[in-house]
Amino acid sequence: MADPIVVETEVLVIGSGIAGLSFALKMAPAARVLVITKKESATSNTNHAKGGIAAALGDDDSPELHVRDTLATGSGLSNREAVEVMAAEGPERVRELVAWGTAFDHTGENLSLGMEGGHSRRRIAFQGDATGRAIESALIRAVESTPNIDVMEDHVAVDLLVASRPGPDPRRCVGAIVLDRHGHRLIEVHARITLLASGGCGQVYLHTTNPDIATGDGIAIARRAGVRIGNMEFMQFHPTALYPTEDPAFLISETVRGEGAILRRMDGVPIMSGYDPRGSLAPRDVVARTIDMELRKRGETHAILDVSAIEPDMFASRFPGTLEGCRSRGIDPLRDGIPVVPAAHYACGGVFTDSDARTSLDGLYAAGEVACTGVHGANRLASNSLLEAVVFSHRAALAVTAELEREREQSSGLVLESSPVATGGGRPLDEIEEARGRLRALMWELVGIVRTDAQLQEAERELSRISREHDEAPISECPTTEAIELGNLIECARLIVCCALWRRESRGLHFNTDHPETDDDRFLRDSAAPDMVEIP
Repeated sequence: MADPIVVETEVLVIGSGIAGLSFALKMAPAARVLVITKKESATSNTNHAKGGIAAALGDDDSPELHVRDTLATGSGLSNREAVEVMAAEGPERVRELVAWGTAFDHTGENLSLGMEGGHSRRRIAFQGDATGRAIESALIRAVESTPNIDVMEDHVAVDLLVASRPGPDPRRCVGAIVLDRHGHRLIEVHARITLLASGGCGQVYLHTTNPDIATGDGIAIARRAGVRIGNMEFMQFHPTALYPTEDPAFLISETVRGEGAILRRMDGVPIMSGYDPRGSLAPRDVVARTIDMELRKRGETHAILDVSAIEPDMFASRFPGTLEGCRSRGIDPLRDGIPVVPAAHYACGGVFTDSDARTSLDGLYAAGEVACTGVHGANRLASNSLLEAVVFSHRAALAVTAELEREREQSSGLVLESSPVATGGGRPLDEIEEARGRLRALMWELVGIVRTDAQLQEAERELSRISREHDEAPISECPTTEAIELGNLIECARLIVCCALWRRESRGLHFNTDHPETDDDRFLRDSAAPDMVEIP
């Protein structure tokens, strides 16, 4: 493989959603920052977030209530310290987004606040039904006008660079190997600090609300560097993706149900009747699982989201994107309701971090969906994701600013380890696409909303075959984006299955019909790789 070009920076940010951009803005006064992103425009998961950002902003609300709701939804696995940090610091971070130019909707002089499943108060700040796009657009404008931040679009992180030196913590992340997608060349980015903010891995499933760039790159490169990862069995399926699904699926925000919409079977009976007293506003794991069970039981392809309880003018003004998206597909939601099915939406697991976003590898931080802060536990409370991203990227910036001063004085003695070589780079594109489709289909069929031991074991065998085929393919001098993404999807899929096989119980988003009960005696703890403990 040809020698890569070398680029030097102090802080490297991998990803350009809310976590990466807000972190870059915070770090710019203290250090030179380089943001790499494989997208050409705003196509991150942040941009696809429609509902809003949750924070205790109302007069009848408090951080304590937000903590209570988050812990209840997390099914016993949420880290209380991390949840308390997020809830306490959340309102200030939302006000900071406003200062950066995010134009949330207002009622008079006050922020308009929506309701979503699992919340006991109206606490969702939003801009119509395109909140993520509004936040990301404001952050991009702020980054463009901020000195000391460089952005490299169309660049893919291939692997982390790790160096060793004498001492109690010998291994340290010192940057990353990056692929220039258009120049077809490899670049070594040397950095004192690296932040993973690369988003989730929803593309591991056949039906997902995530854009096609959500291939788990950050999780996979961290795994290959030996970083601690876990809770990957907890994949959240959004209950209401527009049917028939596209790639990515068109998301119908949970705030539609917060304003009064009801999920119904094809015969008009409310789906959640008899399942949960909170009805269509039960937490997402309950709603998605109930829809899945009802559809399978009745042999139906989709449910109906009945929006007739929402006044038409209010629906049009509050959910313009939903109305336009439905009508452009020949659906009149006000007359016929909205056909919906669950789709993979959000990874609650990922790279383990502490409350300052540090990972188990020195010099490497993580924030946003790629990270597992402990906030979400076994199930994410709606609209906590954007808040978690901005809160912990802020804390990362504070910690990194302090660490940079120390690292500038202790940069000697580092010896670069040999970097992993991306596999599958010589495979034909049609072969890669076929393997990616096969992986996504088997994950949907065997590791979906409801699982069994036999399905998980079959998935493990099939993934081993797909992985072997990819590893044995010819190695090219410069890997392709498609080959890198397939390798990362394989890595994430195997982590999901590994964690799911270990957790022989049902909890939150992980439901196994062979182990339908929650078992606190044996499994009230995180799953973790590479140090996965034996099954009790």
